[in-house]
Amino acid sequence: MTAVASIDGKCSPRFARVRDAFAANFSERGDVGAAFAIVQDGELLVDLWGGYADKARHRPWTPDTLSNVWSTTKGVAAICFAMLVDRGLIRYDDPVARHWPEFAANGKERVTIGQLLSHQAGLCGFTEPVTMETIYDQPRAEALLAAQAPLWPPGAQSGYHAVTIGVLANGLFRRVEGRTLATFVREELSIPHGLDIFIGLPDSDAHRASEIIAPPTLSSTDANPTPSKEQQAALANPVMDPLWSNTRPWRLAPLPSVNGFANASSLARLYGALAHGGVLDGKRLLGPEAIKAATTLLIEGTDAVLGVQGRWAAGFLRNIHGIYGDHETAYGHSGWGGSFAFADPERRLGVSFVMNAMGNNLIGDPRTMALVQATLDSCG
Repeated sequence: MTAVASIDGKCSPRFARVRDAFAANFSERGDVGAAFAIVQDGELLVDLWGGYADKARHRPWTPDTLSNVWSTTKGVAAICFAMLVDRGLIRYDDPVARHWPEFAANGKERVTIGQLLSHQAGLCGFTEPVTMETIYDQPRAEALLAAQAPLWPPGAQSGYHAVTIGVLANGLFRRVEGRTLATFVREELSIPHGLDIFIGLPDSDAHRASEIIAPPTLSSTDANPTPSKEQQAALANPVMDPLWSNTRPWRLAPLPSVNGFANASSLARLYGALAHGGVLDGKRLLGPEAIKAATTLLIEGTDAVLGVQGRWAAGFLRNIHGIYGDHETAYGHSGWGGSFAFADPERRLGVSFVMNAMGNNLIGDPRTMALVQATLDSCG
């Protein structure tokens, strides 16, 4: 067991169990550096951080520390699309090709925005060999996917688009709104609302990034040595190395599927706004109807890539396996290694956890489950 030097931040007395669970994550469950936050009724009630931002344990975790949150980024992108719905720029039943004509190639003319965001489009990976350099080149990656035939009939099933949903989301979003998702997040969320959330991390903020520590399972394919064609495309082309997230090319790339950088308080405030009628610090972010449309269940069943039961809305994972508490209406997104952010609309909660020591549990990371249970216990 490893002790942590200190735990800092604030914690409402009502959430004392949360502070205890957070501390136990360091002493009993292997955390090196982490942060956890809870917003209820628009108020930041828990904002805890502790440990170290580097593997060598020389750099203390601070309120300004950012972490690569991997697929938790997908939930931020989903919120941006919901804002476009709120502004009347798109509907989830629009064909993607209405806004991106080239996307219609090879039988994809009827794929809707809702199907794309809920991993039903059959583009879970590239069918020709690619490298991360290909994916960093967003226009090239977009063109490859727009021309590609789907791996299954769109709408027939979900298959987690682990990396490619970021390429597709960026391509569609830019054609609708004019800005990339990274620019939209900066100009519509980060600057006006004071949220420390980035898609891709500029050099000017690189010193704030924690060092990601690889999990015992080192790559995206080690857990499944005999992948299906869908899993091969999604997880092994290329095989993802968790330590790429510590490199400058990764940090600079605008990948709204996997390379968001954030702290827990900002993600909790963002999801807290969704659980509070779309209002963030007294300012309207989006309306209840757009939130309802974004979080309506679109497909459920065994995911062709993840191999587990999934319940997908328009970019959000609807609560399943108790990962976001005990209410079926909760929704959010989780990231490789343990990060998560979610909204519990019945309790009016926004909750987030970020860390640098990655675990290898696809579902049920003991750190996250302990924090979620402590949150529920505190709410009564």
